[in-house]
Amino acid sequence: MSDSAINHAPGVLAPGHLGELTRVVPFEMVDAALETAGGKEQRVRRLPSRVVVYLLLAGVLFADQGWKQIFSRLVSGLPTPLKNPTASSLSQAMRRVGPAPLRELFTLLKGPAVTGNRQVTRFAGRLVVAIDGTQIAVADTEANRARYPKPRGGPNGEAGYPMLRMVAILTAGTRSVIEAAFGTDAVGELSYAHQIVSCLHSGMVLLGDRNFATYAFCRDVADTGADFLFRAKSAATAMKLPVLRLLPDGSYLSNAAGLPVRVIDAELTVTTEKGTTHADYRLITTLLDPRQAPALGLVTLYHERWQIETAYCELKALILGGRVLRGRHPGAVIQEMWALLTCYQVLRTAMTDVTLRHPGVDPDRLSFGIGLRAARDQVIQTRGILAGTVIDLVGRIGAAVLAEPMPARRIRTRPRVIKRAISKYRAKERNADRRTYPATLTTKILPPDPALKPNGIADNRVRPADQNVFQAIKALCATVGWNTSSQADASQIASWHGLPVTGITAAELRPRRAGGHAPRRGRRS
Repeated sequence: MSDSAINHAPGVLAPGHLGELTRVVPFEMVDAALETAGGKEQRVRRLPSRVVVYLLLAGVLFADQGWKQIFSRLVSGLPTPLKNPTASSLSQAMRRVGPAPLRELFTLLKGPAVTGNRQVTRFAGRLVVAIDGTQIAVADTEANRARYPKPRGGPNGEAGYPMLRMVAILTAGTRSVIEAAFGTDAVGELSYAHQIVSCLHSGMVLLGDRNFATYAFCRDVADTGADFLFRAKSAATAMKLPVLRLLPDGSYLSNAAGLPVRVIDAELTVTTEKGTTHADYRLITTLLDPRQAPALGLVTLYHERWQIETAYCELKALILGGRVLRGRHPGAVIQEMWALLTCYQVLRTAMTDVTLRHPGVDPDRLSFGIGLRAARDQVIQTRGILAGTVIDLVGRIGAAVLAEPMPARRIRTRPRVIKRAISKYRAKERNADRRTYPATLTTKILPPDPALKPNGIADNRVRPADQNVFQAIKALCATVGWNTSSQADASQIASWHGLPVTGITAAELRPRRAGGHAPRRGRRS
């Protein structure tokens, strides 16, 4: 398409564009969203509603600038100069439009992006999606604090900004948004997750961390027809997962409150120049066939859950640059959030379109930062707004990300530290190691615990290997006149006498005096 062609809307509608990204979110789509949401005006204003919607989307691309500066970028490349409106005019126009059209526009654009490289987005014939939550800071105003209260403060004082919580479901590989919900931080992730789980359907597999491994949420996901792969919790909050049938790959079939599931226990060993660390993982899934979904393949697949963490980094670090949202009242915050999600989806779609022309390209290697800068340039230059008779799926944004692909993902590890310290002058760890190390990852599938009873609870009864020590405890009890008939903890008794016993419960040990009277609780004979 020729750069010299006049390809923008006429008159007062001319500032309504998003550069080359207008091809993904065209004028007709914005008008349809405005009409559906009731935001279309009855007469043409100096600031038409269509222009305001594009202004809100451009505000995501230029998150470090005010609304007047953003409007000047929308008109900088137009052949006929336009007078910039005042800040109050822009604010009133955004209030007039409201958040509903942005929500409707996101509804029209959401969903998995089409890619020519199906290997990076599918597993066992299913679309791989991930769910997780994050927090985003909003402007510290009285109106916002009433809707989005600040998190509870710690020893260093109260939190700096009010927070909202967002939970989203994204496609792994392309990182396109399928559904999202957000609101006050006082509501937990699972509550928002229940609101968006209806977007799942048969042919999907959902990845999630331990927070989503609950009986109710697993049942909700299964009821949609989708499969899931979650990391299971441990300790007192762990799901009871009895061993029903061992499988050849080391996993086993189980039952989660009536839902048939498969359990994979794995040990991950990470080796770097700093040393070796071990971590145990327990994964639960509704992919029951080990031939279709081997245990090692599922452990590798779970690592793709980090795609959504990367997407949140792109939203908060690359787009927002660590800044809070501009909105000074809840309505503006909601409007800005839907604009943020919509613009992210638009840019992700434009970048993924590259793989339709170049199916061998991994979407994970296309730099979001380069795509973001290229999109900003096209807005300022007012290029590529209308497509010609021949549609170019690559465009200037695609050409930019193709010219500088990122290296293939390497296995690396980095110590977990607080990324956003309260004060840069008093760090908790002055000498904290923040380097990233190349790593070697070894995965071992572990057999189920032989002490696991059918109800999924570890059996702490005395095992054959402990019989010698147990007999020694019984002999000691006999010497002090104790009987063997109740619920004392054998490991505690052993510790009194220096025996190396841990985790043995002797259900038949009960302390009794020689005369048959039991001693007082908490006292030894």
